[in-house]
Amino acid sequence: MSENIYNFSAGPATLPNSVIDHLKLAINDFDQGMSILEVSHRSKAFKDFASESESTFRRLLNISNEYEVLFLQGGATHQFTMIPQNLSRNGPVDYLITGGWSKKAASYAQQQIEVNIVSDSSENNYIDLDDQDTWNINSDSDYFYYCANETVHGVEIHNSIKVETPLVCDMSSTLCTRPIEVNDFDLIFAGAQKNLGIAGLTIVIIKKELMKQKTEHLNPIMRYEDHAKDKSMLNTSPVFSWYAAGLVFDWIEEQGGLEVMAQINQKKSQLLYEYIDNSDLYKNPVSKKYRSWVNIPFILKDNTLDPIFLSQAEKFGLYNLKGHRTVGGMRASVYNAMPVEGVEMLITFMKDFENKQ
Repeated sequence: MSENIYNFSAGPATLPNSVIDHLKLAINDFDQGMSILEVSHRSKAFKDFASESESTFRRLLNISNEYEVLFLQGGATHQFTMIPQNLSRNGPVDYLITGGWSKKAASYAQQQIEVNIVSDSSENNYIDLDDQDTWNINSDSDYFYYCANETVHGVEIHNSIKVETPLVCDMSSTLCTRPIEVNDFDLIFAGAQKNLGIAGLTIVIIKKELMKQKTEHLNPIMRYEDHAKDKSMLNTSPVFSWYAAGLVFDWIEEQGGLEVMAQINQKKSQLLYEYIDNSDLYKNPVSKKYRSWVNIPFILKDNTLDPIFLSQAEKFGLYNLKGHRTVGGMRASVYNAMPVEGVEMLITFMKDFENKQ
């Protein structure tokens, strides 16, 4: 991200400047004059880097040896298929619907197995959740699935859910924004392009015990166990995306780790929510209990001002604030690499825009 602009995109998202600088160097020369774009995933130089990156990632999240960490090709959406194929015995499975991404995941699973919707907050326009004691949880389900942070709607479940069945969580917008207790989960996955790097890589943290289920009916490329046996190199790895993620892991560690990330991320979101809540022009509709730390949607009370707001924001150096097409309005995504100064600049612009109306 240029020093003169702030990129509030929901993903692919802004990267730390130091990571971009390292990527530029590696594009020119990663190993013996070869670019990172042309080096083999099976070369010693990259295998060494891959091993180091996994060690750093495990250290950041305190991941025990009970779990495998997989660095897989593609986006997190691919996991919507791999999860039911690998973890479901005969169904049913439980899905909690809190926004567009969990709804999509459930629809993929429904093509393969019986899905029990434990709760669906679409009736609340995805701005609030029903109390857990009202959920229709099936204690015999093969697993319980939820999305920790719904990027589109700005809804976040801040504490892990307690269930008796294996717990699966989409943490694409949450992973590495704060400390988590990995041992509370059986499978965690995240697309890298929000807090962990660039598009093309999905990270899966899976309990080894889960991979013992019979999956011989699946092609090897669809089996977590086979990816684990080949150390995420069953097929050609997304080398550049993996390399970018490794650099981001190093950057997070250099900042002080996940405790520091949490402090900064909370500060950024609190600053913006506080301003919005005290504004006469802007509004965030999400229940305060479930407001996201990293995806902050807001609407202008007069939506005819939307295009003017966006145009003037770009002149101010503030980009990608347009809300998702299914929701409208605005959305500021303030992932790990967004500095506090970027949020402060956004608030300064929003105040100035409001004062002129």
